Amino acid sequence: MASKSDPSRLELSCSSENDTTGCSRSLRSSRVAEEQKKRGEAGESFQSALSYFSRVKAGTPWRSNDVLERHLAAVERVALSQGLPPEAVSILLEFSLSLRMGYVISTRVLKFLVPASTVPQEAVLRGISWLCVDKMPMSMQVLFIRWVITMFDLIDSKDKLRAVYGFIFSFVTQETMCPYICHLLYLLTRKENVRLHRVRKLLELQGKMGRQPFLLHLLSLYKIFCPDLVIVSMPARMKSGFRNHNSTWKSALAAVQRSSRSKLWSDLQLSTGVHQRPAARKRKLNGCISIPPVSSTLHSSSRPPSSRVFPLEQLRTFPQLLENLHQIELPAQMGSMLGSSLALHFLDCMRDSCAFLRLNYWLGSTLHEEFLFHKDTVAQDAPEVIQFLDTLISVQHFLQEGFTATELFLYKFLRVWDGSLLRPQVLGLLSDIPVVPCSRIKPCLFEPLMQLFFTSSLFFKCSVVECLNSMLQKWLTWHSVYAFEDELDISVTSQTPLNMTLSGLMDSVMALVQFVGRISTIGLQLEQYHPLLLNFTLDFYETVSDMFLKYGMPLVVLPPAGVFYPALHATEPVSVDKLCHIMYRYRTNLISAKSQEQDEKKPIEISRKTYCQFNHYVVSMVSCLWNSRAFQAGTGLEVGADVLSRSRVPEHWARFSLIHHPAFLAYAIDFHQNCWPEKMTMDLGSIKGKYWDWFVEFLFCQDFHGLKEFVQSSMNRRTSAQGSKQNSNRSQEDAVAS
Repeated sequence: MASKSDPSRLELSCSSENDTTGCSRSLRSSRVAEEQKKRGEAGESFQSALSYFSRVKAGTPWRSNDVLERHLAAVERVALSQGLPPEAVSILLEFSLSLRMGYVISTRVLKFLVPASTVPQEAVLRGISWLCVDKMPMSMQVLFIRWVITMFDLIDSKDKLRAVYGFIFSFVTQETMCPYICHLLYLLTRKENVRLHRVRKLLELQGKMGRQPFLLHLLSLYKIFCPDLVIVSMPARMKSGFRNHNSTWKSALAAVQRSSRSKLWSDLQLSTGVHQRPAARKRKLNGCISIPPVSSTLHSSSRPPSSRVFPLEQLRTFPQLLENLHQIELPAQMGSMLGSSLALHFLDCMRDSCAFLRLNYWLGSTLHEEFLFHKDTVAQDAPEVIQFLDTLISVQHFLQEGFTATELFLYKFLRVWDGSLLRPQVLGLLSDIPVVPCSRIKPCLFEPLMQLFFTSSLFFKCSVVECLNSMLQKWLTWHSVYAFEDELDISVTSQTPLNMTLSGLMDSVMALVQFVGRISTIGLQLEQYHPLLLNFTLDFYETVSDMFLKYGMPLVVLPPAGVFYPALHATEPVSVDKLCHIMYRYRTNLISAKSQEQDEKKPIEISRKTYCQFNHYVVSMVSCLWNSRAFQAGTGLEVGADVLSRSRVPEHWARFSLIHHPAFLAYAIDFHQNCWPEKMTMDLGSIKGKYWDWFVEFLFCQDFHGLKEFVQSSMNRRTSAQGSKQNSNRSQEDAVAS
């Protein structure tokens, strides 16, 4: 019996388990079917609600209206749980702003108007048109503008909104709406929107309302775009200009984000320019010095299917960039573009003023936070900081222009800089700043640099002169690229809003050259005419000597006597050879300028004093190196006879000729030994006549190309040490002043 009962129990057990499994499956299926049915009913109720709000007529009573309450509940449930699609946003925004069922219902609808992906521009444009209707109360207008500000980054396009910029600006005169209109204008403003009458209106409002933060922020943006129109000074540090306008929708947006698992609003605070509470100044040092990763404003799951936007983080190759050049979306964090070469190519091609404005804002905030609001200089010299600044320098070299934010930061940082912290990086950034107007260049640049220059080491002095040489080369290059052939007006760089005339640029270049001349003269005296500093100074004047022919700048500035004569009497041949090359380039540029002025009859304003000073320098060089008449009257550099007699130097007038010059003395001895190997005594005076000519050729073979250029151009048919001073002087004056 037992053996027979066991199989029966087993079969019973198996059948009971199968029944339980089948029952659970049937219950799960019924639950899924019920949920699908509820979702279908909810979808049908949502669609019927949208149909109701699109068809409801004005004047329909809202009190004790059960149909209205049912549809409001259906729409609100969808809006706060998963967000509204674009067509629903258009319908509900039109219903709300038209006030078909009164102010109370319209306000309620507008407060739960939370989009799921994008906001149609046409809907916002129609909403702005409702502001003209007198029946809309002021509180409703303010609520709508606050909604537009909060949803600004979700608007699918903004070209038509910018087209009605003047219409939106007209509401700035309403005191209640002024803070919100200023915020919206701040988001919409481009360079073409800045006009003189708008600047005057904002200044007039500032006179009535005081220096309100929202007015100051909008004026500061206008000044960035057009500094020539906004002449009022702005405070260095301003309070937050725009209040937290998005508190009504912030929690709802966060709930929608969590439900859709998207990163739609990960950068909401940055892109809208508002935040609940400003970050404390005493945060962790270097916490944000790294370049953020590239990420789009909209997550791919939140984009509508018809969107043709190409996210920047998906850009991998240069052909992709070319194929999607007009569909690429700017990243949510503009600082991330610094770390991508393809992103920089895109930025360089598009030349979008708003993109540069956002990038300058991020750079300015980062640089100020890291270097001006912290006292720990040890942490500021960390490898991460050096890497960040090196990346910034390479980006500016790639774009071939400096950022406005970097320029403004440097003007402030130079006043607190000790000259040693991050020296290569700071000077590298300094060499990239655009042309500074002559009225600002002295207080912003020259004064702090001069204090550091005279109190620092030799190597710092050399670094500063090299930095200013690089700066001058870039200024001259910008001039040669952006100057028109037949016009004198030039626009300095494509993204810098500063417009400067040719005369203004020449004044700035002249001020820079004269400044380097002053500090070099004193610096050479302080450093005992060190060859290294002298070499960097001559490199600078090598750039200056070719400004007219190489860069098209109608300006010739000669080196001061404190630079010229130390180079002429230097003890190393490199300095003398470089001085000869510089004087050769000056001669070529002056002759070319003179001939162009006579042939083309163009007003090239190079003064007679410049020609005379050049001839004066050439006579000094010929008298010292060639004619053996140094320090005598009429040779440029005169020294009293009593001083020369007290020196007890025999034949002092010939001590700086080619054969006795300290720079070429070793070559003269070598030449003498090769010519007269049997002589036991050294007599350099025997190098004359044909031997003098051979010695000159011997120097040319030692790669003294500058000396060769000067001799062949400025001392034609002068093949010996004999000759009159008058003929020498006349030959030089005829070369450049005829």
